[in-house]
Amino acid sequence: MNDLSNYRRSYEKSQLTEDNLPDGPITLFRDWFKEVEDFGTAAEVNAMTVSTIGLDGFPKSRVVLLKQFTYEGFIFYTNYNSEKGKAIAANPNLCLSFFWHELERQVIIKGVAEKVAANVSDGYFESRPEGSRLGAVVSPQSEVIPSREYLENNLKELEHGYQGKEIPRPEYWGGYIVKPVEMEFWQGRPNRLHDRIRYKLQEDHSWRTDRLAP
Repeated sequence: MNDLSNYRRSYEKSQLTEDNLPDGPITLFRDWFKEVEDFGTAAEVNAMTVSTIGLDGFPKSRVVLLKQFTYEGFIFYTNYNSEKGKAIAANPNLCLSFFWHELERQVIIKGVAEKVAANVSDGYFESRPEGSRLGAVVSPQSEVIPSREYLENNLKELEHGYQGKEIPRPEYWGGYIVKPVEMEFWQGRPNRLHDRIRYKLQEDHSWRTDRLAP
């Protein structure tokens, strides 16, 4: 057995106080995202964990890439027929989380997912490299397949079939926007007395902020 009880570090890089919090959480997210980008050591600043409630009743989390965020919400793309897509169709309430260990920060987002407009998905699909577009077409995401060779052989057939042609976006592939109802910002602090500030959406569409105990 590997005993991890002595894996400890002191979090001392920053702090999060109520003195100058913006009115809305997206502004603070934007500022934090840029600070992590500028810090320069994160391989994929936009990597986030998406957690859904599956059709079997179990939660499931996986890492995907955030592709855009606006004051309305957070956008990512996937196969609508995947396990993730089916879970969202049954229950659009989900959680996004970012962990930026370089600056000892987490952001946890509760929100409601809905499909983006078809033309938005079209635009992003067309911007992807050809291999990624073909991969979206060829992969029956989350389905059982017989082998790796099955995928690679199907990809070769598609490459041949679409040679010199446009690759259309499949109807079963596109984007979701997650519209937040709650966002928590977590800043590591010494002695495990971390800063936790929660924004919660109110009925009048304003945001209430609260400090949570670490």
